[in-house]
Amino acid sequence: MDGYPTGTLDHNVPFLVAAGLNSETYELPLSAELKDQSILLRSELPPIEGDDAEVLAQYMKDVDASAKSWSAFEREEPYRFRIRTTGRSFLLPPRRARLPDGIEPLVAPATLHSPFSPLSPVSALYPDGLIDAQWIKKHQELVPSIYLCFYPLTSDPTSTTLQDNHIKSDINNLKSALARSGFKTRLAIVLLAESGGSPLSLSEGIQERLENIRRGTALDPKSVFYIPSQESQDDLKQVVDNILGVLYTSAVEYYRDLGRHARKKRSRGVAPQPTVPPTSGTSQTLSLPDWNFRYDFKSAVFAEFRQETDAALRSFEQAYEVLLGQDVLDIIPSWSPRWNEARLLADIIAIRCLRCHLWLGQTSLAVRRWQSHRDRINDFVDRRGRGTNNYGWQAWEARWAMVMANLIDKVGVPSLAPATMSLFAQPDKSVLGERIPPWESLHHTGYWYRIAARHLVARRKLALQIPEEDRNPPDSSPASLVASKAYTYDTYMCPEPYQEYPLSGEGVNHSQLVIDCLKAAGAQFHARKQERMAAEVSLDCAREMANLEQWEDAIEVLKPFWENDAFRSEGWVDISEELSWLVRRVAVGAGQADLVVAADWELMNNKFVRRPQWHYDITKSLEGVSIETNPSISLSDDKSGSFVSASFVFRNKESKAGETCTAQLALTSHTFLDAAPITLDSLKIEFSGNLKPLLLEHEEPESDEDSSKSGVFISSISLQEDFAGESEDDLPSLLRGQSNLVLQPGQTRVFEMKIPLREPGTATASSVTLSHSNDAFDLDYKLKFRETDPVVGWYIQGSSKPRNSRPEAGTIQIQPRPPKMEIKLVKPLAQYYANEAIDLHIELLNAEEESASVKLDIHVFGKEVPAIRIEADGHEGSSEAQEEESKISGLVLGTMEKASSSQLVLHMDPPTGPTTFDLHLRASYHLDSDAVTPIMQMLAVQVNVVNAFEANYDLVPRLHPEPWPSLFDSEGLGDTEEGVARGFAQKWCLLCHYASFAQEDLKVLGMDMKVTSCVGGARCNVVKGPSVSPEGVVVAPKTMHEAQFDLVAQKLTMEDRHPVTLDLAFVIRWQRQSRDDEVVNTTTMPVGKYLVLGTEPRVLASAYHNHESEDGVPGLMQLDMTIENPSNHFLTFGLSMEPSDEFAFSGAKQTTLNLLPQSRRTTTYRLLPQVSGDYIRPRLTVRDKYFQKVLRIIPTEGMKIDKDGLLVWIPGEASEDEEEDEEEEAQ
Repeated sequence: MDGYPTGTLDHNVPFLVAAGLNSETYELPLSAELKDQSILLRSELPPIEGDDAEVLAQYMKDVDASAKSWSAFEREEPYRFRIRTTGRSFLLPPRRARLPDGIEPLVAPATLHSPFSPLSPVSALYPDGLIDAQWIKKHQELVPSIYLCFYPLTSDPTSTTLQDNHIKSDINNLKSALARSGFKTRLAIVLLAESGGSPLSLSEGIQERLENIRRGTALDPKSVFYIPSQESQDDLKQVVDNILGVLYTSAVEYYRDLGRHARKKRSRGVAPQPTVPPTSGTSQTLSLPDWNFRYDFKSAVFAEFRQETDAALRSFEQAYEVLLGQDVLDIIPSWSPRWNEARLLADIIAIRCLRCHLWLGQTSLAVRRWQSHRDRINDFVDRRGRGTNNYGWQAWEARWAMVMANLIDKVGVPSLAPATMSLFAQPDKSVLGERIPPWESLHHTGYWYRIAARHLVARRKLALQIPEEDRNPPDSSPASLVASKAYTYDTYMCPEPYQEYPLSGEGVNHSQLVIDCLKAAGAQFHARKQERMAAEVSLDCAREMANLEQWEDAIEVLKPFWENDAFRSEGWVDISEELSWLVRRVAVGAGQADLVVAADWELMNNKFVRRPQWHYDITKSLEGVSIETNPSISLSDDKSGSFVSASFVFRNKESKAGETCTAQLALTSHTFLDAAPITLDSLKIEFSGNLKPLLLEHEEPESDEDSSKSGVFISSISLQEDFAGESEDDLPSLLRGQSNLVLQPGQTRVFEMKIPLREPGTATASSVTLSHSNDAFDLDYKLKFRETDPVVGWYIQGSSKPRNSRPEAGTIQIQPRPPKMEIKLVKPLAQYYANEAIDLHIELLNAEEESASVKLDIHVFGKEVPAIRIEADGHEGSSEAQEEESKISGLVLGTMEKASSSQLVLHMDPPTGPTTFDLHLRASYHLDSDAVTPIMQMLAVQVNVVNAFEANYDLVPRLHPEPWPSLFDSEGLGDTEEGVARGFAQKWCLLCHYASFAQEDLKVLGMDMKVTSCVGGARCNVVKGPSVSPEGVVVAPKTMHEAQFDLVAQKLTMEDRHPVTLDLAFVIRWQRQSRDDEVVNTTTMPVGKYLVLGTEPRVLASAYHNHESEDGVPGLMQLDMTIENPSNHFLTFGLSMEPSDEFAFSGAKQTTLNLLPQSRRTTTYRLLPQVSGDYIRPRLTVRDKYFQKVLRIIPTEGMKIDKDGLLVWIPGEASEDEEEDEEEEAQ
């Protein structure tokens, strides 16, 4: 849309002038005569200065830039303005044009009109022009709807009155100037508080000042605004947004008044007369239909200013019908310049109608409107113009298609955004229920650019048909000839014939115009994954670039398309041929030898049409191509076609390692019979799987080959194995053979070979690389064997077609050679335990018929694999501990004779916990008679490791016999010896109940308790543990045993009040009872965390039995109640003992104990039980006097507790005898 006059297609939005924010000036884009008649709006006050003014000026420019968008006006938008910032002066164009100089006096007084009206002699439209871009520019750029003045408002009380008077005087002067101008521009003011001063609120007298200014200037209250000082720029912009939102309503009313005035003038039904009647004999003034068109056009533009799209569309359609009616365009002579002006107006109105349809979401109606305008202009040009069979019409057709593409881009149709991947928009609501053709669904811009490109090609074709006499410039042709040809060609919005296609010099670059359209179309097709459309457009674009000799650009466009194999695999022969010749042409121009050879290699195929006078010799490809050195070219059938096809087939599906298999490689030349033969230097077959590459090299035949009627030549090839010098697996790295590699046109050459198989597995022929070299270049072309290739069979002598075709003939299953080497574990244990070293005895037995060289690989898999070590007949290998896998690779065991064996021992460090190890033993060996065929034997063993013991634990309190330190002991408090524990101590007993989970008897040699961590400023020691005899204790499976450990925990200082956390571990030293060695295994089981030395008080009960009382009373016992207060508070407790039938007691029935901080006290009761061999229940209660909380009594040795309270064991006579025996044994 660049060819249309500036401003005619802009999105019209209200125009606002912001004055007083800077010192910028604006020059009117008018002639000098009209500038002299302009009206000056001038203010005597200086512009506002400061940061706020700069922010406001920049923000106004940002609002103006966003208003240039062609997107639809949304309801959520508060406003949309075109804003021009200026200083304290602004020029308005004259409302009425003066009479031109030299006019004779008129009889009646002349009526003056606007300088942009066809009624004024100074206008370019005078006397019979309809309307032009100057009128639209007048309302969009010259005459604002709002003149917004900014004034500073000072807070200085000494100058407020003077400043307010200056502001009122300035505003009144501006109002007077606007009134003299004749325009209806609305005046509004913004009073801006000083940014440096304190903010003024409306309650501090500012309201009175604002009201005074408003009354003194008679302004509308909605036209006076005040901006207090803001804390941030965002707050300031938000206030400005609110002001512009209020002014937008006033601006819309301004344009509504103008539209109402235009409709009022149309309703008069009278054509106004010009200021001065035209003097030319052929000139005439505008008729009433012409004026009706002007009024309708103005009404539509004013409706667009108001963003009333529906009203604008109706007025534009009405103006369009009047323009193309029989009273306007039909009566304008086609030779008159006004004809093209009317066509231009028709285009402008149609474009604005299309834009309105797109704004309203009426995409289908937009397409119909586009087609309707094209058809009507076509009819007018055929009937009244110079016809449509000329380059001018095609130029307009291309322009009209690009108009729709540009509109879709600028308006931004959401349903056609590239992200939606939509090819066209769905029919809109206005056509629901209709059966619309596919064309009327609005397609994305790629289709419109492609239409434009086609019309540009047609334009070039017609331009090239211009006769030579019409291509001469006017100054070199006779006047009579120029006059006769003046109206032959349609030059609407396009050059004259001598400029379109001149005889000398450069004319219109049609190819570049086509390229630009095709590139734009291709980008849209690519974005929506329309690859075939994109490929078509790319081919056309490259063809145009080749015409311009833009070789590099053409290659850049063609290469992705050329390397895409889709059109070849789908059988598009015509496209392949055209593309190949085009690629060759541009590659020669660009000097790219690889593309030239690739194109020639494909064009040698006889599926294309043979071109006469072409050499069809690959060795001559680079003739005429400028290259410095002979290139080395690598090609593949993935990116370029070939005239040679290849197939590979194995004779059998399966075979075994150590044997040979027969295979055939067939190469077929699909070129023309008169083409030159091709001689290959070598061909290399690659395999995926367990076959090494195979290389065939060219060898000249000793005698000429006999011709074959079938065209198939079968050659038998013997292969040799090449070994790499540093090969680790003693396997061949390459199979090599020689044969005649000359391929005649139309010939099929079959290479039959016996391939030795060495490794078991699957082998598949993947590709063959053809190598050719000549004096100009070296070429490697890779042909891949694919699953989609045709099924091939086996060639036999004398037959032109293969036989016994089968699928997957290029794959062979190589079965391993059956191993006879035996691997076994010798006397494995039934179970393995954690914390015990594992020794696995392994035996290798050579059951082969001959001696073998053996290597051993050991892989151990597990969560945490310990260090491993293997010993085998003087050979050793080891591996460190690893996370998931540990291995020993390539342990050489040497040569094992027939029927011999080898003993190995695999040592594994003790695992730390229960786990599972997967042990893989792999013996790799080869027989001495066949050193290149590897044989493998494997043994997989799972080693399960379990815990030998499991235990549960219980930490119970005991009474520490030693007294607690006193806070009132000055000597003890003064002792600050480092490392000595000075705090209170508590005694605990850890009860360990452990059991063996082994499948056999284990011997426990010792038990320990470790304090692994003591956190909290204390010291903890194990003072007593169970004793085990030197011979140990035999623990049977699934039997429970108990061990007790006494712990003493003591605070380091008396000032520390924090509880202490203990981490304990139970250690058992043990060994298998069945083992003869003295290896002792140590199992450490974490006990867990316990809190000791807390700050809460506790009550401990202790019982002492006297077998021979000092009072001579048998069975008398002592019961102590010890209350501990580890806190830093004074506590008081009440003790009460209730009588019982089970025993008699002496002691305080009720008593009170007062405890100092960090102290303990003991109360003693003497009990005489009435029972023996049973428990008695002393009903003793301990209560906190302050909190009235009953404390739980904690039992110690010989006691227990249940829900009802404390239970004390009273031993019987048998128990007493046992205790006496134990005491004697201890002595």
